[in-house]
Amino acid sequence: MRIEFARFSPDDTDLLVDFLTGQEWPFHAGTQDPDAVKSRVADGLYDNAEFRTFWVLADGEHAGLIKLMDLTDGTPMFDLRIGQEWRGRGLGTKAVAWLTGYLFAELPDINRIEGNTRQDNRAMRAVFRKSGYVKESHYREAWPDPDGKLHDSVGYAILRRDWLSGTVTPVDLHDE
Repeated sequence: MRIEFARFSPDDTDLLVDFLTGQEWPFHAGTQDPDAVKSRVADGLYDNAEFRTFWVLADGEHAGLIKLMDLTDGTPMFDLRIGQEWRGRGLGTKAVAWLTGYLFAELPDINRIEGNTRQDNRAMRAVFRKSGYVKESHYREAWPDPDGKLHDSVGYAILRRDWLSGTVTPVDLHDE
């Protein structure tokens, strides 16, 4: 499978609306309303100084979406969505490897990249670990699902030095 990454353009708005509203996103908060997506695109919330969005293309098909956020505050974060039919094929791991390299290359002053997921999103948690990210936080009952049920949220990060050296610096979670 050939994997490529293409920057989102406002010309892709209809494709983005279809991608976000045409399938289930069980581990993402909120619902995707077509008008809300269009409004966010019009407001520049997919591509401006703070945000950059990329398509994950698998054999030329729009298989996923990477949204990079907080690009000017020194610690960027990301949202990754892999389309239903593409899940379980290793695209998440390839996407996180790509976005990590991209961010460290494009933003030479950043020291770390962060990401969050629900505790029960086992696939994404495995992607974080495979990609050299370390669990740094656990927030109890912090992530509501569409039905209002609260789930724990977990946060992961990678340090530039770990990415460069291929090592993982563990966090001392028992420092009290």
